[in-house]
Amino acid sequence: MPLGLFLCLTLLQPSPTDTLKTRALDEVVVTATRNERPMGALPLPVTVIGAKQIQQMGSLRLNDVLREQTGLSIVTDHGQGLQVQGFGPDYTLILIDGEPVVGRTAGTLDLTRLAVGNIKQIEIVKGPSSSLYGSEALAGVVNIITQAPTITRGSVSARYGANQTSDLSADVSRQWVVGKSGKLGLYAFGDRYQSAGYSLSPETGSQTVAPFTNYTGSGRLTYAFSPKLKLSISGRYFNENQTNDFLVNSTLRVSGPGSVQDYNLNPVLTHQVTDRWKLIYRFYRTGYYTSTDLRYADTRQEYDASFFRQTFNRPEVVTERMFNQKNILTIGAGFIGENVEATRYTERKQFNTTYGFAQYEWMPTLRWTVIAGGRYDAHSQYASQFSPKLSARYALSQSVALRGSVGVGFKAPDFRQLYLNFDNAVAGYSVFGTQEAAAGIARLTQQGQIAEIVLNPARLATIQAERSIAFNLGAQFKSTQVPVTASLNIFRNDIRDLIDTQVIARKTNGQNVFSYNNLSRVYTQGAELESSWRWTFGTGLLTLSSGYQFLLAKDKSVEANIDAGKVYRRNPTTLVSEEVKPSQYGGLFNRSRNMANLKLFYEQPKSGFSASLRGIYRGRYGFGDRDGNLILDSDSEYVNGYVTYNVSAAKTWKVLTLQAGIDNFTNYTDPQYIPNLAGRLWYASIRWAWSAKQI
Repeated sequence: MPLGLFLCLTLLQPSPTDTLKTRALDEVVVTATRNERPMGALPLPVTVIGAKQIQQMGSLRLNDVLREQTGLSIVTDHGQGLQVQGFGPDYTLILIDGEPVVGRTAGTLDLTRLAVGNIKQIEIVKGPSSSLYGSEALAGVVNIITQAPTITRGSVSARYGANQTSDLSADVSRQWVVGKSGKLGLYAFGDRYQSAGYSLSPETGSQTVAPFTNYTGSGRLTYAFSPKLKLSISGRYFNENQTNDFLVNSTLRVSGPGSVQDYNLNPVLTHQVTDRWKLIYRFYRTGYYTSTDLRYADTRQEYDASFFRQTFNRPEVVTERMFNQKNILTIGAGFIGENVEATRYTERKQFNTTYGFAQYEWMPTLRWTVIAGGRYDAHSQYASQFSPKLSARYALSQSVALRGSVGVGFKAPDFRQLYLNFDNAVAGYSVFGTQEAAAGIARLTQQGQIAEIVLNPARLATIQAERSIAFNLGAQFKSTQVPVTASLNIFRNDIRDLIDTQVIARKTNGQNVFSYNNLSRVYTQGAELESSWRWTFGTGLLTLSSGYQFLLAKDKSVEANIDAGKVYRRNPTTLVSEEVKPSQYGGLFNRSRNMANLKLFYEQPKSGFSASLRGIYRGRYGFGDRDGNLILDSDSEYVNGYVTYNVSAAKTWKVLTLQAGIDNFTNYTDPQYIPNLAGRLWYASIRWAWSAKQI
């Protein structure tokens, strides 16, 4: 991609955090403060993606939407997860209507589970948000706000595309007046998504993604007892079945079914006690279940028959007290009870967390906004955590504002890192959580499988939560004369007690025994720049937006050892051992130093025509060590940078919309390193939408 040209466009054509539309009034967001606040007044970097934007993109799943946003990267590791500010997928909290989505595999929450047809808007807060949301919000928060009952309306849509992919969805909304003052509302959504899968290497006889079918059903029931007392009950159910068939090696084929289910239920009672005092009572329950039955195709003997079940329960109460327009206090408390049962755990395991948080918003003048808050988490299995945060915004003028924040984030050890008990019978290695390591080593020693103890497993019992301190400093520009907007954010995250895998013993078969330990201190730092410019051409509207992120993500101990001349590598040309120079160290694997996007949207509201062209660039990134020193320091250890282009066009006639598009229309693929990039994907869809006004 001509990066120089891109940067010029970025600098010349400034944008909002939501780069696809100009607003007479700022969107109202809730994720940054857990209360409804105008986006433009927030002192935090927030991105808002609306339902209209999602429809124009032609996206079906959450990963398709997020991969086009500035500073976000979709990475493949046990599913398609989200990378934010250089953090892996397990450091970003994914919420639906403010409640967490559970069911991570090796830390990754697979975003393909989440349909987008019922989304009102997506709110993305970058930087640590543990002061409000606790663990897993160390890198940031993605909150999916779903549709609520409104006027009588409904829609039905169908789509078909490459790889025999089909999607059928429908939704309906209705409100009724009950009695003298009551109001009842109902919203329901259903989706069926199916694909024949695909293979990026047909010669291997295995599919990169196996055929699957999934169903999503969700809805919300609301009842207003009075203007001051309102009840909302929302829920969601997801089910997916997949047919697996692949080669373990050149001769052995494995096949069998796999299934995934998750559900949630979320009743919320809101009591507006007075004009300045509000109480919110919430209860949330969610569950996630998977099962797999893989067998050798020739003998039907078991290869991997496993299951995983996780449940999560949380009651919470929040109160908001507005002393006046300049002083607002929010206080909340709750309890979390979660448990797992799985093939790879010796028994049912349970975590309990009691927490409380407080946030104070102070607006001393029209130019200043200051938000201070903190959260205390008392966990049953690791040390208690306190996570403070302070942020401020100052308006230099009507067009320019400065903002900054400093906060502490944390990520708790998960069930896997504490309780995993797994012996791989095929490869011969073992992995134990820190609480199972001593018993696991004792069992293997008794069986005569241990050749050497590398680390006393008793030292692992005191594993700590990972913590970070982060700084975000930026500026916003919004012209009052022309439709031009821009935002800049500079960030730095320092993480200590990073939990990493570590060899604790070697087996007599030559394989290793792994566990987890607080090993590394790492940092991520960089800058994000977004911009947008809108032109009006007769009856048409053209929007050009762009974004760029520069990122450095490195291990402090590796940098120190390189500076001390303790790290060596084999020269790729001469094969002679040599010291690694600081300039040769590429940082953490799977992080791109440069990422960018450039998007062009055009619409003619009167004729109902719209079209878009979007280019997404991801710079090269490290995939793994080749020379045995376990760090990224050679060109041969990088995946090449690449650009994908997505195009779409739509035409609406009153209640009927036809849309067609091609994602990755240059058909860029990299079967070895980027299996989630499926190649050229074409699609066509039809949507019928009606409302009471049109009847």
